[in-house]
Amino acid sequence: QVQLVESGGNLVRPGGSLTLSCLASGDTFKNLWMYWLRQAPGKRLVWIAGINENGGDIYYDDAVKGRFTISRDNAKNTLYLQMSDLNPEDTALYYCAQDEDGGGRGPGTQVTVSS
Repeated sequence: QVQLVESGGNLVRPGGSLTLSCLASGDTFKNLWMYWLRQAPGKRLVWIAGINENGGDIYYDDAVKGRFTISRDNAKNTLYLQMSDLNPEDTALYYCAQDEDGGGRGPGTQVTVSS
């Protein structure tokens, strides 16, 4: 099982941008579909983006499509989430995971969008 650690969360103003990173341990990262999920306060964990092993297939939830970009660097064992045009509804704990239901996810990184 690969171990995942997210980073890059911060407090950002509405309309701002932020890039999250997810560092994976081991040498199996390059063989895995990877996902970003988020959990807003008082709400359930939801999937927001997925990417296949080589980055050729990418999917987004409608809530983030056009504003967020998922990418990966297999040489660095790192998954990224570039976020732009952030709004308060994007405030959440963000996780990277091996499964689209959040299985094998890291501890998360907090993103707060507020003026």
